[in-house]
Amino acid sequence: MNSPRNLPRIDDLLAEAAGLVARYGRGAAADALREVVDRTRAALLDGSPAATTADDLIAQAETLLAARRPSPPRKVINATGVVVHTNLGRAPLSAAAVAAIADAAGPCDLEYDLAGGRRGSRGDHVDALIAEACGAQDALAVNNAAGALVLVLAALAGPRGVLVSRGELIEIGGSFRLPDIMAASGARLVEVGTTNRTRAGDYAAAADADADVALVLKVHPSNYTIDGFAESPSVAELHAVTQPRELPLVHDVGSGLLHPDARPWLADEPSMRGSLDAGADLVLCSGDKLLGGPQAGLLAGRGDLIRACRSHPLARALRLDKLRIAALHATLEAHLREPEAELPVWRMLAAAGESLRERAARLAAAVGPQADVCEGESVVGGGSAPGARIPGPVLRLAVASAERAARMLREGDPPVVVRVEDGAVWVDPRTVEEADDALLAARLREAAGA
Repeated sequence: MNSPRNLPRIDDLLAEAAGLVARYGRGAAADALREVVDRTRAALLDGSPAATTADDLIAQAETLLAARRPSPPRKVINATGVVVHTNLGRAPLSAAAVAAIADAAGPCDLEYDLAGGRRGSRGDHVDALIAEACGAQDALAVNNAAGALVLVLAALAGPRGVLVSRGELIEIGGSFRLPDIMAASGARLVEVGTTNRTRAGDYAAAADADADVALVLKVHPSNYTIDGFAESPSVAELHAVTQPRELPLVHDVGSGLLHPDARPWLADEPSMRGSLDAGADLVLCSGDKLLGGPQAGLLAGRGDLIRACRSHPLARALRLDKLRIAALHATLEAHLREPEAELPVWRMLAAAGESLRERAARLAAAVGPQADVCEGESVVGGGSAPGARIPGPVLRLAVASAERAARMLREGDPPVVVRVEDGAVWVDPRTVEEADDALLAARLREAAGA
């Protein structure tokens, strides 16, 4: 009969739990074993059955530690059809960006001038490339787009007024609210126009009525649209207001589109080059959306404004680390060559329906009779091109329980994330790397047979 007195000592359990100690550390392993032993002792004293062998106790401790210890980010197969999926890490990095990260992981010339043998600047690796890519006088990269906006407001406005349309007082995921960001930067928000209609004249009237206005801020509402009885001035119309009043015009274009793109799903998306050409003095965007790179905030425009941002104390607090600089450099180089050939985001966006249909057909054949190819739609995602749809083929998997199949796909190895609609599992090959098709087919067969 099991007795609390017969339970192994913690030191003896640790001696037998070498694997547990190696994975989690001696202190964490000892704490978990102690908790398991205490719980087992209490069960025995209560007259309840309990496993008391060393192997059982070590196994329970391992389960406890595994449940409590955070896991690192895992690779998943994104079969949702959302190209820039915020919850799945946004833009997948290119092979060149991954290689650049590995190359910079050890000692590197992050802030060292190898030719001169003296201290260098981390901005030397990417700033000129950003400026070249969007046709700006100068540029600067910081840790994300929100950081870029805070830096601009702090450096160029301080406690002074910033004109913003009421229709652009946005909230983005993660409780990013523009009024809160402005308050944190120290700038004073001056609301212009109405929620659905703001005209260039509204900005002019507000600027003339307030002698302490520092700049005009235009913000792209990247995750929603206002339709119907709505009006918003263009960058060119705002330039006609700001230029004679010598007010900087700052445009947060959001998604990281470098150049105007005529494809239907990107035609209404503002670009950095397009905004600068239309008269914006400074533009900012994200690096991990349509740019297709790592998380970053890009600033580009007039040299004097960039220099003011670069010299502000916040610039150091918001600067990029060496790994993201390496990935951003590789991404920008790809944009100067052939982005659709090198960057996964742009390969996915540009993928032809015929090639996707062939892949979908091969997947369906590999899965079996429960799978068939239908016409569907993908989306850009990541707060880019709201409302725009990209037509293309998708795979429909008919199963007894779509929710159960989707859960099985998420919890397997590798995890597969799909859409569940109309009682079926939907798999979009556009957002799946072709090299993962065989793995995806095997996982879908498992789900179809469950």
